[in-house]
Amino acid sequence: MKQVVITGARKGIGYSLAEHYLAQGWGVIGCSRGGASIQHPNYKHYSLDVSDESAVINMARAVKRAHGSVDALLNNAGIASMNHCLLTPASTVNQVMQTNVVGTFLFCREFAKLMRTSEQPRIVNFTTVAHPLNLEGEAIYAASKAAVESLTRIMARELAELRITVNAVGPTPVQTDLVKGVPAEKMDALIARQAIPRYGKVEDVINAVDFFLRPSSDFITGQVLYLGGVT
Repeated sequence: MKQVVITGARKGIGYSLAEHYLAQGWGVIGCSRGGASIQHPNYKHYSLDVSDESAVINMARAVKRAHGSVDALLNNAGIASMNHCLLTPASTVNQVMQTNVVGTFLFCREFAKLMRTSEQPRIVNFTTVAHPLNLEGEAIYAASKAAVESLTRIMARELAELRITVNAVGPTPVQTDLVKGVPAEKMDALIARQAIPRYGKVEDVINAVDFFLRPSSDFITGQVLYLGGVT
């Protein structure tokens, strides 16, 4: 049975990804700050902060003891904060960077070590259209995801010798907790800038992730796929 690690699996896109891959016959290893929201014989949950290095290392060790290796990592966990740059406190900057950048890096570092024996090792990171759209009010969030994209491209080169592909998906706004606090007029203005002016669906994201995980996608690495017609 293939094993996939999904960060931020308690709710939102991460929860839907976990449910999808369980239905596809994968073993799913999820994590979040909170407890498990999925009960399934092939699901294992770890409660941790993705930016806590010791906790991530301990999780990787536990997964290695339980499964020996993993086949895919989906770095879905992330936080956003919509504030004008003049109104953004350093505490927000640090929190966003720690979760989105440090968390992604730590999971890539530790779980890539467990992919050495996988036949089709894959890492998929998560970015955002707020970066290419230079979205006002999202300076720190967009900057954190720009860093994730840079990590994706460089790790694609560094991990190629291990046959691990590293790519990223950039969803348009999906109606999850991540965008609930954003005023409707701001979301409408953002969506209007897309070639396909609608909210994204979880199914859109799953489709993109499925593409990167396919066995025939082994020649695709270091790529960022934005949804909604954003370039």
